[in-house]
Amino acid sequence: MLGYACGLGPGGMRDAVCEVLLKRPDPNNWSPGNVENEVSRLIDGAPWYRVYDIAERLYQAVGEGDYTDARRPEFERRLNLLFHEHGVGWQMKTGVIVARGSEPFELATGDAAQIMRGAGTPTAANELHEALKDISRRPVADVTGAIQHAMAALECVAREVDGSSDTLGKIIGRLSFPPPLDTALHKLWGFASEQGRHIQEGREPRFEEAELVVTVASAVSVYLLRASGRAR
Repeated sequence: MLGYACGLGPGGMRDAVCEVLLKRPDPNNWSPGNVENEVSRLIDGAPWYRVYDIAERLYQAVGEGDYTDARRPEFERRLNLLFHEHGVGWQMKTGVIVARGSEPFELATGDAAQIMRGAGTPTAANELHEALKDISRRPVADVTGAIQHAMAALECVAREVDGSSDTLGKIIGRLSFPPPLDTALHKLWGFASEQGRHIQEGREPRFEEAELVVTVASAVSVYLLRASGRAR
């Protein structure tokens, strides 16, 4: 319905849906009504995560030829409103559907990558971007990858602030964290090393644990950059 509302006709909708699902359009359907029914059947029969892929493709499609640049933002706004109304744990950001975590997660990660780039730590920003991609993977989040990349982002920031190439575990004690925050970070580093790097058989991290690590790593990274005067 959003695709139609944002200017796509039945043919454009079918082209987008068939492209995502790798389905051949039915050559026997040519009237608008029949094409609309075909689109509905394709979406009804698609796995849930493919419906999100379709939404991302439609975001691109509604903006093609739109010289007002208004259709894509409207598509995204209304889709996110629907997600909120139904309690769906996803959101669209600039055409990409990502996991919608807790409020602390959203606050900590919202501008963290941009702040990292502005502070001259693009590698850390890229690692955080990868962490957010991993935690948003469909149909199953890559929680181990999210933990690894989030802590790699924090380690990059810590090395830049410390001016060394040591591991985060060695750097923490030199960063002047007030106790017991230094101890808490050491424990977080130990947890991430065990769960993100040396995972044990039968002990895969839960989504909530990955969300916590990404949240804390993002918040601490921004704190370090601001405390060192590298970011505002």
